Amino acid sequence: MTSSNAPSTPDPVQLRHAIKQKASALGLNACGVSAAGPLDVEAERLKEWLGRGYQADMAWMIHHGPKRTDPTLLVEGARSVISVLQSYYTPHEGSSDPSIGRISRYAWGDDYHLRLKERLFALLEWLKNEVPGTEGRAFVDSAPIMDKAWAARAGLGWIGKHSNLISQEHGSWVFIGELVVTAEIATDQPIADHCGSCTACIDACPTNAIVEPYVVDANRCISYTTIEYRGEQIPPKVGADHGNWIFGCDICQEVCPWNKFRTLTSEQQYLPRAGVLDTPLLEWKAMDQEAFSEQFRRSAVKRTKLSGLQRNVDVALSNTGSPDARREPNPTKNDLSERTG
Repeated sequence: MTSSNAPSTPDPVQLRHAIKQKASALGLNACGVSAAGPLDVEAERLKEWLGRGYQADMAWMIHHGPKRTDPTLLVEGARSVISVLQSYYTPHEGSSDPSIGRISRYAWGDDYHLRLKERLFALLEWLKNEVPGTEGRAFVDSAPIMDKAWAARAGLGWIGKHSNLISQEHGSWVFIGELVVTAEIATDQPIADHCGSCTACIDACPTNAIVEPYVVDANRCISYTTIEYRGEQIPPKVGADHGNWIFGCDICQEVCPWNKFRTLTSEQQYLPRAGVLDTPLLEWKAMDQEAFSEQFRRSAVKRTKLSGLQRNVDVALSNTGSPDARREPNPTKNDLSERTG
């Protein structure tokens, strides 16, 4: 016999409503729920993408295949995936001066992995109190999980032709995080793709990295070559179209019409820190390790390390015609030139 003092099981619909209210109170811009289970269609697309070699040197994209497409392998007994969005858009704009090094907007402030995960941990603790016995994990790029696919399944937007998630209410300047939990929560429905016949992102990409709608070849993507690529030198035929980008690239998002619906961030830590918007390339080139560590403490830019940043600066200087550039080809086993054609 069930004890009269046993906690009642929350209504899944009411629980979903309460979760969204709590997420909003925590400063998250959107929240949606989908049922935990295998991503069969997405798994096939990922397999095809990997088969075409578009992952470049990102070997981790190949590893943990089943876990990447099935969150029940990450959390035993998982029944729901809670996806959240947090805007990182600020009213600031980068310089149009080609002598200024450009850094992707997402890395202007503090590392979003730290800030967003704090909010997810708080949401998970709240859920555990509301539904005793709930177990779960929070993810912000910290495990093999397809965050954009889960956000789309939860109705938070659709994956655009540039492969970024687009929200009708918030555009694409958003971070994505998930909670995979054992609680049963009513699910949301995906929304339609609203890219239509627009090809603005494809047309604007200077390296032709968007090889077809919804498919990005990382070998050609400026964000990959300036952040993830570990070669000592970026091959000239790849770097020649980098412009003055030295960490990441925002071009496909800057031209997306849906970003007229962008939402200003409420997170003060995402505001641009001093120097990221107006530092000349020659000053970035002269930076030493101590200055780099101080400038980018708690920043996503640390991922590329000082050597990687200065490699990127050399490419940008060459693109501006600066006599201070170093662009002598130095092929290595990681050289992109054999893959990009």
